[in-house]
Amino acid sequence: MSRPVVKALWGAAALVLVAGCSSGTATGEGPGAAPSASVSATPSSPSAPSSASAGGRVTVAGTLTEGLKSPWGLAELPGGDLLVSSRDERTITRIDGRTGAKTVLGEVPGVVPGGEGGLLGIAVRDGRVCAYLTAASDNRIVRMRYGGGEGDRLGPPEPVLTGIPKGFVHNGGRIAFGPDGMLYAGTGETGRTGLAQDRKSLGGKILRMTPEGRPAPGNPFPASVVYSYGHRNVQGLAWDPEGRLWAAEFGQNTWDELNRVEPGRNYGWPRVEGRAGKPGFVDPVAQWPTSEASPSGIAYARGAIWMAGLGGERLWRVPLSGAERSGEPEAFLTGEYGRLRTVLAVGGDGLRLVTSETDTRGTPGPGDDRILRLEVR
Repeated sequence: MSRPVVKALWGAAALVLVAGCSSGTATGEGPGAAPSASVSATPSSPSAPSSASAGGRVTVAGTLTEGLKSPWGLAELPGGDLLVSSRDERTITRIDGRTGAKTVLGEVPGVVPGGEGGLLGIAVRDGRVCAYLTAASDNRIVRMRYGGGEGDRLGPPEPVLTGIPKGFVHNGGRIAFGPDGMLYAGTGETGRTGLAQDRKSLGGKILRMTPEGRPAPGNPFPASVVYSYGHRNVQGLAWDPEGRLWAAEFGQNTWDELNRVEPGRNYGWPRVEGRAGKPGFVDPVAQWPTSEASPSGIAYARGAIWMAGLGGERLWRVPLSGAERSGEPEAFLTGEYGRLRTVLAVGGDGLRLVTSETDTRGTPGPGDDRILRLEVR
C-alpha cells in the first residue's frame, strides 16, 4: 500500500590491505539548496506515465516485507531469498523471497553508526557475505561466512580492505561483484573535498579489487585498488549486459549524476559538478537538479538503469542503447513511498525496492521501512 505524499523540508589514509572476501548540501542525502535557474538536460517526467516505452513500465506488485529499521544494502541469495543490512541496528536480516518472513542472522561486530555511516552495502558470493561498514577509525570492507541453510548464522568478520576515510557524511558504501569477478566499492570524500582528486587516498573513488582484497589485474594505477577518482559520494553501482559500469553520485547544490565509469578517468569533483565540458574531466551521462534525485542504489533491468532517489522520493528510469543513452529519463512512484534507498534486479523482469524513511531524515509511516516488489514490462 502506498504511503501519503510527505515531503521533508531541508535547509539551505594510509591503505591497509588484508586477505579477505571473495550538503542538504552538508549531508549529500537531502535535496540540497535550490537548483539554479538553468534547465537540466534531463528534465523530470510525470510519475508512472501511461504510455511508457517497451521495457519501461513499472508497477508495484506488492510489499514483500515491512517493519525494517534503517535498511541500506540488499543482496540476493541463490534460490531467491534476500539479505538486507540495517545501517543503525548493525544487523543483517534474511528475507524469504516468497513470503517476506524475516530472520535476523546477527549483528555485525565493529560497526560504529553515526551520521551517514554504519552498516552499509552488502554483496554475496561463494558462501560469504561481504559488507561495507563504518568502524571506529575508518570505513572498511569485511567478509563473513554464511552457508545459507536454515538456522545458519553469520561467521565472524574478516577484514578485506581497511583505511577508507570515514566522516559524519559522504561515506559512500555501495559494494558489488562485477561481471569480471572483481569486487567494486564506491566511496565518499567525507566532506573533505581534496580527497577526491588525491589518487593516494581511498576517499571519493570507485575501487576495484580481487575477492581477497588485492589490487585487481588491469587496474589503471600500479599496485592500487583505485579504479576511478574525482567522485563526491558514490552511492550506486551496476553493470549493463555489455559489461559497462554505471555509478550514481550525490551532487552538492546543483546537479546529481549518473556516470558511465571507465578505468583511470577523473569525474571532476570538486572542480566540476554536473556537465562542464572541461578537458580532463568526464561529464555525466545524465544529471538532475538535486531536488529531484539525491541518487542512491541503481540496478540494470530491461534496457535501462533504474535509480532510487532519496531527496527526490522517486524511482528514475534511464533508457540505454548500444551507444549509451537512448531516451530521456522517466520518473515513477514520485512521493508515493517516501525516500528510496536501494533497488535490486531479480529474475528476468523484476526489481526489489527498499524504502528509507527510518534513517532519521524521513517521515516514517505505518509499515516503514519496507521492501517492495516491482514488475518491469
